[in-house]
Amino acid sequence: MKIKQFEDAPLAHYSYAIISNEKMVVVDPARNPLPYYQFAEENNAEIVGVLETHPHADFVSSHLQIHKETDATIYVSKMVGAEYPHQAFDDGDEFMFGNATVKAIHTPGHSPDGITFYITNSENDTKALFTGDTLFIGDVGRPDLREKAGNMKAKRQELAEAMYQTIQTKFTNLSDDVLVYPAHGAGSLCGKNMSDAASSTLGNERVGNWAFKKQTQEEFVNEILKDQPFIPSYFGFNVDINKKGATNFKSSISDLVVKLNINTIEKNSLIVDVRDQAEFKKAHFKGSYNIMARDSKDKIETWLGSIIQPEEAFYLVVNSISEIEEIISRIAKIGYEKQIKAVVSIGKNANVVSTEPLDLKHFKSNLNDYKIIDIRNESEHKNEVKFEASLNHPLNHLRTSAKEIAKDKPIVVHCAGGYRSAAGASILEAKLENAKVFDLSTAIEDFNS
Repeated sequence: MKIKQFEDAPLAHYSYAIISNEKMVVVDPARNPLPYYQFAEENNAEIVGVLETHPHADFVSSHLQIHKETDATIYVSKMVGAEYPHQAFDDGDEFMFGNATVKAIHTPGHSPDGITFYITNSENDTKALFTGDTLFIGDVGRPDLREKAGNMKAKRQELAEAMYQTIQTKFTNLSDDVLVYPAHGAGSLCGKNMSDAASSTLGNERVGNWAFKKQTQEEFVNEILKDQPFIPSYFGFNVDINKKGATNFKSSISDLVVKLNINTIEKNSLIVDVRDQAEFKKAHFKGSYNIMARDSKDKIETWLGSIIQPEEAFYLVVNSISEIEEIISRIAKIGYEKQIKAVVSIGKNANVVSTEPLDLKHFKSNLNDYKIIDIRNESEHKNEVKFEASLNHPLNHLRTSAKEIAKDKPIVVHCAGGYRSAAGASILEAKLENAKVFDLSTAIEDFNS
């Protein structure tokens, strides 16, 4: 049995292809199915199954497209209420591909309809758990994402208690050498304290994962519910897309309007500018939000889906036509490609504005002369206040909370490293007419203790 792990770094998402005797199944596939097709071709394998651990919140899955293009069967819990062709696959159900056996284990906790796939192979002793968002390396999935989305809604308290029971009872009959392959790693918003490791063994998790420690249900629930990260606006939207099945990836990104070297955009339009902050500050359309997409380290998927609401139409400003395909592909991973009114570049005679740079020396010497806005998450601000007089306005709520910020002093925006503050400063610049707004950017490092 051959297991291949695929990583989508910006979303910290892992998906998998498993081959046995020239038959292949895919687990929790990303939006673009091409890498799985290429892997199947390289190994002379036929894709016969797609295994969905649950309807994902943080990315759009290609399960329906793979089914249509390969005739592979989609295996998913009947509890999902899936609206696409599928084989209901629930606790204790089994099927074979090649010499491998796949068994379903119902593992509620992150979601009420979560399934872990236990795969064994008669050719060798390989035993592997594909745990989706239930069991991560060093952590377990957050239980607070299904209160407003999905066929089966559940309150976070109920799911936290279900996760306790899952960890206590669902894996007890499996040996320590069973491999553990999760759907996410460190950096994902589907958990809070994940390890950097991409895989583990059940034995290692029993020793090193806090969730397996001896504790009461109350202690477990209190721990899992505290300090969870924010929930991006697009999460419920993606759960619904994945329940229905997404449209074809290539066709969804091929029919977009492109307008190069334009000079104006109609007033009151929502504009997302993905260029580097230096270029943005030199010249941008008034009212633009600077959500950078320079490379894979810039998490445009997360922040676009946190700042822009599902169904909101927006213009997308890029630096070069060479970037368009890559950026649109990343936006399609969260299902926002249909919201793009047009992809544009700025013309030489464009009606643009610039952003005044911060006089860092003056700021350092006169902190009280500025209103300092910390746009980090609430827990980040609470755990480490960078400036005593700063006000916390998390970036994902800033479009709404901006009106609460007085304009009696120049405003300085900061985050932890500079990426988010570029977006935050641009939002406040757009929202607070006639206010002086500055981005502290990477100079925040000067204030790290």
